[in-house]
Amino acid sequence: MTHFASLMENGVKSRGAGVPPVCQIVPGPITPNPPPHSNYPVQPSEFICIAIRHKIITSCNNFCSVWSNPRLMASSDFQLSKKVSARLAQRDGLPRKACPFEEDGWSYCQIHIIDFDDENNIINKSVLLHQVGEIWHMSASPADKSVLTTCYNTTSDSRVATSAAVWRMPKEFESGTHESPDDSSNNPQALELLCHLDNAAQGNMACVLWEPMGDGKRLVSLADNHVALWDLEASSTKATVSSSATLEGKGQLKFTSGKWSPHHNCTQLATANDTAIRGWDLRSMSQIYCIENAHGQLARDLDFNPNKQYYLASCGDDCKVKFWDVRSIGEPVKTLEEHSHWVWSVRYNHSHDQLVLTGSSDSRVILSNMVSISSEPFGHLADEDDLSDGEDNHQEEKSKEPLQDSIIATYEEHEDSVYAVEWSCADPWLFASLSYDGRLVINRVPRALKYRILL
Repeated sequence: MTHFASLMENGVKSRGAGVPPVCQIVPGPITPNPPPHSNYPVQPSEFICIAIRHKIITSCNNFCSVWSNPRLMASSDFQLSKKVSARLAQRDGLPRKACPFEEDGWSYCQIHIIDFDDENNIINKSVLLHQVGEIWHMSASPADKSVLTTCYNTTSDSRVATSAAVWRMPKEFESGTHESPDDSSNNPQALELLCHLDNAAQGNMACVLWEPMGDGKRLVSLADNHVALWDLEASSTKATVSSSATLEGKGQLKFTSGKWSPHHNCTQLATANDTAIRGWDLRSMSQIYCIENAHGQLARDLDFNPNKQYYLASCGDDCKVKFWDVRSIGEPVKTLEEHSHWVWSVRYNHSHDQLVLTGSSDSRVILSNMVSISSEPFGHLADEDDLSDGEDNHQEEKSKEPLQDSIIATYEEHEDSVYAVEWSCADPWLFASLSYDGRLVINRVPRALKYRILL
């Protein structure tokens, strides 16, 4: 896997926005700066997940990708549960010099830290080793840029289980002074194990979630039909379960995903299992709502509106994206049916909640403008002091009419199922997507829409 490109393998496809992507990471050897409509080989690679680090004061955003070496995959029957999570990082310097992004022969799972230089459209990478198993989920601390959790496969007595642990990156990765990506690729360093999240009694870990607005010392784990709240010591070297609950019902219930709400003082959690969505009060570890049959088939992902405390988005195998007001769960407030296959990921923009990203097995990423159910359903209102008398009446009439929802753009750079989409926390107009074939694509919100929202 090497180079980023602004063209598809089989030429430029219709994207709705009318412009090529910012950049792509494509597996397999490709020719630098391929001519329009050129063909270059793509060799599938079994990607597991990506996470995003953000440079705050520079124009650079770090993208971390994690995958399992294909030689370790025993069977294609594994369900690749790919996730993307955004993380905040401390201020850092400019990225190092450019390097090829290529697949190595290391026998461990690898974490690749990808530096994206937004000004020059350059991607660089550094490598860390995850030495204990294949990674199936990764989540980064919102408080400490060097700490992350992974859920990974372990084998004991011919049985495969999924465990979880808390890790720390090497100190040179914290300061941004680590060696050049070329050297890092040849001599990758290993993550430092801080502690295991011992879940033997609870089952296989599905995911680990950090408290979104906290100090990085509280975690929630979802394992089979158990939800547990963990407390980390100050050094993050020990984790203890402070409270837990069990999902009860007929059959073998298992959590598929969850989302910790940033609202209500971070006391609420939403989980998905089978076709249902449930809300939990973490103070009492009790259910506060349950949306039965939220989706016609498996519910795969959830996300809370960052600006409206009761609004939740969900997606699933019924090809639909639904928006819920958890105070009234009888019917969704809005439903999108733009995808033609399973929808794996849904994400609200962190700053402008009318912008919603979705990724699907139909190989498409769709950017939607859900303004009617956003925190600004009438758009951006100008200050009274900035309006003349004539403009005042016109603005008043215009403000009474809610704006219409629409599909902003459909991005078709991917050749395989898109398992993960995520917004940048450093730049609200930048987002990334990852597909099964190993293609990481970075795109921007169309400029016309950006200025329409801002002005």
